[in-house]
Amino acid sequence: MPASAPAPARNPGPGRPKDLAKRAAILDAAKRMFLELGYQGVSMDQIAAAAGVSKLTVYSHFGDKETLFSEAIAAKCREVLPDELLLSPPEGPLRDQLLAIGHAFFALISSEEAIRIHRMMTAGTGEEALRTLFWNAGPRRVQEVFAQFLQARTDEGLLRIGDVPLAASQFFSLLKGELHPMMACGLCETPRPEELQRHLEATVDFFLRAYGA
Repeated sequence: MPASAPAPARNPGPGRPKDLAKRAAILDAAKRMFLELGYQGVSMDQIAAAAGVSKLTVYSHFGDKETLFSEAIAAKCREVLPDELLLSPPEGPLRDQLLAIGHAFFALISSEEAIRIHRMMTAGTGEEALRTLFWNAGPRRVQEVFAQFLQARTDEGLLRIGDVPLAASQFFSLLKGELHPMMACGLCETPRPEELQRHLEATVDFFLRAYGA
């Protein structure tokens, strides 16, 4: 009995790249719409329409609205404050590295979108589960990645830190200072470059006096 002819090789086609492109489009739409309109002000239908895909495609990539919201917040944080900056900052003195991280962090928290969602989350109108999603995807994730940076500098002998997660939390709290709460309350605009630079340098120097080796 003659052997059957081998099945033709399957052409992978462009399906996977299209899937990745659709996922990116959904995430871009979600980042923009959640930050502009808030969680309750956006439906999955609206996100699907803005991304140019079906609602079924949105659900197939992200499962539910809560997951999409979490992914959108995390993506926005990585966009402004990349993990690479926290884990592998530019070569140079530790003070310069901390200043670079400080500039990126303040740019993240002082953007109009960030101020808007901060007000939404602190207004007490959203569900606790939603606030937890935001905290874990945004502030907590950034703090945990920065803690890895501090641990590496501690292992290298550049810092002396006994409680690294606490030090990471303190650094970001110092960076917010008085400026960020005043901006969130609508009491001041974005600080002038020289004012921001003075604030960031004072913060980094204070931190290094506390934990520098």
